[in-house]
Amino acid sequence: MSLRVAVVPMRSRHVRGVVAIEQLTSPRPWSKELFASELKQATSRGFVATRPDSSVAGFACLMSTGHEVHVTNLAVDPTLRRQGIATLLMLRLVAETQTWGFDDMTLEVRESNEPAKALYRRFGFEEEGVRPRYYAETGEDAIIMWVRGVGAEPYRRRIDEIVATLTPSSDNTVPPDSERTTGR
Repeated sequence: MSLRVAVVPMRSRHVRGVVAIEQLTSPRPWSKELFASELKQATSRGFVATRPDSSVAGFACLMSTGHEVHVTNLAVDPTLRRQGIATLLMLRLVAETQTWGFDDMTLEVRESNEPAKALYRRFGFEEEGVRPRYYAETGEDAIIMWVRGVGAEPYRRRIDEIVATLTPSSDNTVPPDSERTTGR
């Protein structure tokens, strides 16, 4: 990755940039109000990848159900893809899941979104089901993916391997070991 970004908690000042990316990447984009509402929920977290000029390069959101964590949204500015930003965002989501003390993560992804599925597989997600015609605007199925055991040592080793592939051009994007693990 050659682009310098920092992954930080999403704040209201980021919402305009997040919505701009969401509108470029989603056939049914979340609204500014929905993102603002998510920021207020105790069971939700949002993160942004920001560039040195403070512009938003990508974002990711997750929600605790009380039993596991659900990745609810992840997108990168289409002009900045293939630079490792989504990987950095996923690392932050995994770290947050571990901080919360949960072992399992789930998400839905468009059946046709091969780049996203490849990213999620890299993080250990496996296809476990289908939601037929989940995406109403296109009628496309959603693939349900899960990764289990994110607090366990084998998964921590997987994350360490992913971190080792990153170039040092990112700022405070990869949490230190003390933030990636919960000691559970």
